[in-house]
Amino acid sequence: MTVSSKRAENTALTSLILSIIFFGITFFVGRWSGFFAVYAVSWFVLSTTLIWFVLVIQFHQRALAEQEKLDMSRLTEGEKTSTIFQGKGGPADVFAVAQSRLGLLEKWFIPILSAVIAVYQAGIGLYLLKTILSGTESEMKQPLLCAVYMTVVAFVSFLLSRYATGMSSQLQWKPLRAGGSAFLGAAVLCFALAVATAMAQFKSFTVVNGINFVIPVLLVILGAETALNVVLDIYRPRLKGQYSRAAFDSRLLGILNEPGGIFRTAAGAIDYQFGFKVSQTWFYQLLEKAIVPLLLFAAIVLYSLSAVVVVGPNEQAIIEHFGNPVNDSNNVRIVGPGLAFKMPWPIDVAYKYPTNKISEMSIGYVPKIDPKTKEEVREPLLWGKAHYEKEHRLLVASKPSGEGSGAGAVPVSLVMAAIPVQYKVKDLYSFIYGHTDTEKLLEDICYRELTRFAAGAKIEVDETAESTAGDNQSLLGAGRSEASLILTERIQSAADQEKLGIEIVFVGLQGIHPPPEVAADYEQVIGSVQKKQALILDAQGVRNSELSALAGSVKEANELYVLAGDYQKAKEENQLKEAESLGENLDAAFAHAGGDIFRTLRQARSYAFERATLAKATGERFAGQIQAYRSAKEIYKHQQRLAALEESLEKVRKYVVVADSNDTQVFTVDVQEKLTPGLYDITGLEESGKK
Repeated sequence: MTVSSKRAENTALTSLILSIIFFGITFFVGRWSGFFAVYAVSWFVLSTTLIWFVLVIQFHQRALAEQEKLDMSRLTEGEKTSTIFQGKGGPADVFAVAQSRLGLLEKWFIPILSAVIAVYQAGIGLYLLKTILSGTESEMKQPLLCAVYMTVVAFVSFLLSRYATGMSSQLQWKPLRAGGSAFLGAAVLCFALAVATAMAQFKSFTVVNGINFVIPVLLVILGAETALNVVLDIYRPRLKGQYSRAAFDSRLLGILNEPGGIFRTAAGAIDYQFGFKVSQTWFYQLLEKAIVPLLLFAAIVLYSLSAVVVVGPNEQAIIEHFGNPVNDSNNVRIVGPGLAFKMPWPIDVAYKYPTNKISEMSIGYVPKIDPKTKEEVREPLLWGKAHYEKEHRLLVASKPSGEGSGAGAVPVSLVMAAIPVQYKVKDLYSFIYGHTDTEKLLEDICYRELTRFAAGAKIEVDETAESTAGDNQSLLGAGRSEASLILTERIQSAADQEKLGIEIVFVGLQGIHPPPEVAADYEQVIGSVQKKQALILDAQGVRNSELSALAGSVKEANELYVLAGDYQKAKEENQLKEAESLGENLDAAFAHAGGDIFRTLRQARSYAFERATLAKATGERFAGQIQAYRSAKEIYKHQQRLAALEESLEKVRKYVVVADSNDTQVFTVDVQEKLTPGLYDITGLEESGKK
């Protein structure tokens, strides 16, 4: 008889020491490199250390119990005739101290230690999950060195896992399966981390970011499984001499550690359901033998699919060959929408970007995010309330608006800026490889150009004032559209100078407003300015209307005003020749003018022509009358007298009485006007009777 548990104890002790070393390596490498996943896997390795610590105690006590049995058997053989130890219960009941301790250990202490392991796994898993969800990030460095460390830990853990799992096939070494499964889980995680950190060297952090969540979730699941096993072991009947699986021996990791056990369990269940040995049929035997080649074939097919790149309609993909985007022909390989082929991963790696998608950047504010939908909350842009999570203020130039307002006052104002900048990628190579963080650099450029523009611009342009070049730049009012174009050109020019490979599509200045606490006063000032501008514009409208009505157009009126001023100045300075020339020009300008001037000049000319014509006709008629008077004075006098009477008596009723001068007959004439006709005045009756 030999002490078989001594070998298992040595294996467990060696694994315990190595797991402590692995914990130290992963912990310090994770803290030094900044990779959270490497730091998290150290706590998984520590849970493996706790399992090996329990196994060391268990197999050490088993070795003591076996040694005690061996000593008791030899003692019994050497003293068969002695009656010293032939009391009640025999020597086994008196000297079986180690076996009694082993029974207490496996009945009470191992379940208690299993509960401690469950609490540790669940607690540390929740802590790591909370840490990663809090968003705390650190700079990640030396990914290749981390990959080397993780490869070494994964390789040694895998060897120890296979060795311990092989020993666990013996019934007396069955508990080693728990440590082997835990080591295999650590080996798989470390190997995945080795691949992830190697990919991080090529700026691919997708896998390592995924492992950041996998490790905490796995620890929580293992803790819940161990706690459930502890509860179930309380109600599970224990048979003497039969192996009782420890609660910390994970069934989940056991599936990964011994996949053949799944087939044996499934075969037993199938045999039980069908009532005959289905597992002994040729099909099941073929399936069991071919399952590994089939899995390998599926893995090869899946790996071969990494040579196919599917690019979306609005995307472009740039393909790196061993981390270099430039191939042997010094050409950058960029593929458009559709299917493309490359060498399998990790020889060629494709990075896809939505180059035709319009992206938006928030300048001057931090948008509000709905915690449920994770989308931006948009509210009406009212001046009297805050619209975003955080808004920045800009210094804007301003002019004193009064005689006393400029004394000691700083000629600046404050406005809140909430400017969306929309852009898209036009040069994918420059966008990815030109700078470490192209979008951050673009954001800095936008802030710089906005600050420069605001420092030289005004809040609102006074359209009624005479402005010089560059004085029309403003952030509100009429100058907003022009300011948007200027900012777009400046940002695009700066982006092209830095070779960002982007195109600025839109710069919106709709979110410029005063601080909410001064919005009411600001509105009063702006209202006063706008009323002033409205009055000035109304006056200008009346002026333009009057000038247009007077001269036909404002331009012609201004020209006449200038000519008249020059003519008057020349007369005052006694410059006769220049005054004469200007007078001719002024007359010509008045002649070609329109409006009221044109109408007045036309009326004057018409009146002058009429008076001249009448005067000429009157003179010619008077000359004719003189000639007629000289020819027949009496006839001319009578003719003129009759003409005068005819003209004066044209509208007077006249009665003509013809009588002889020697006749004594008296004529009576009734000169009264009859209001109604008499019977004798009715005519037409005879004519109607005749008809």
